[in-house]
Amino acid sequence: MSLFTRLHRAAALVLVICFVGACAGTNQTAVTPAGINDPYETQNRKVHAFNRGLDRAIVRPAAVGYSSVLPDEIEDTIGNFATNLGKPSVMVNSLLQGDLRGFGNATLRFTINSTFGLLGFFDPATEFKMADHDTDFGETLYVWGAGEGVYLELPVLGPSTTRSATGRFVDLFTNPLSYILESPEEYYGTAASAASGLGYRGRFADTVDSILYESADSYAQARLIYLQNRRFKLGDTESTTTIDPFELDTEGF
Repeated sequence: MSLFTRLHRAAALVLVICFVGACAGTNQTAVTPAGINDPYETQNRKVHAFNRGLDRAIVRPAAVGYSSVLPDEIEDTIGNFATNLGKPSVMVNSLLQGDLRGFGNATLRFTINSTFGLLGFFDPATEFKMADHDTDFGETLYVWGAGEGVYLELPVLGPSTTRSATGRFVDLFTNPLSYILESPEEYYGTAASAASGLGYRGRFADTVDSILYESADSYAQARLIYLQNRRFKLGDTESTTTIDPFELDTEGF
C-alpha cells in the first residue's frame, strides 16, 4: 500500500472521528413510543425490498449452494480465518473504549491463533477455554456517549442505525493490518468475511427465510430483531426495555 493511500485513510478517519465527536452525546431525534426511531421508513422499505430481491435472486442461492458443497469443518476454518484477521480492529476499539481487559483478550487470542492456529485457520484459543471478545467502532461511539440516531436499512448490508453505519465506515480504517499488508494480501480478510457471511446465510437459511419471506411484515420484523440484538449487545437496557416485541408494524411492504 502506498504512503499516499495510508495518509488518505488516516485523514479520512480523523475527519470522521472529529465529526462524530462533535455529535457525541447528542440524541436529538424523537423516539416513538415503541422505542423505534424510523423517520425514513418509506425510503428504508424501498431499500428493504431491494435487499430482499437481491437475497432471493443471488445471495440465498449462492449461500445454500456454498453450504451444501463445503463441509462444515471447511466453513468453520474460513470463519476462523476471517475472525482472526478482524482481531486487530477489536484491539484498537477496545483501547479507544478504555477496555484494557478486552484489549488484552483480543491481543492474546490473535497471537495464539495466528501462531498455533496457523494464521487463524484454527482456533486453539477457544480450545484453551479463552473467553472471546468482540467489539466495533459503533460500540466505541456508544461508549463515548453518541446517540443511537435513526434506524436505517443499508443496501446489501441490511439493518443499521446512523451510529452503527458510521461505525462500519470507520472500521474500514481501524484494522492496523490494512496499513501493513500489501495488495492482494490486504483483501484476504474481506474475501474471507464475505465467504463466512455466505456460510452463515446458508446454515441458517430456514431462520432467515422465515423472517424475510414468511413473516407478515419482513421489514418490521427485521428492524425489531436488529434493534433488540444490537441494544442487548451494547448493554443499552434503557432503550431495549422500550420495545414491545409484539408491537410490530403491519403495513404492507
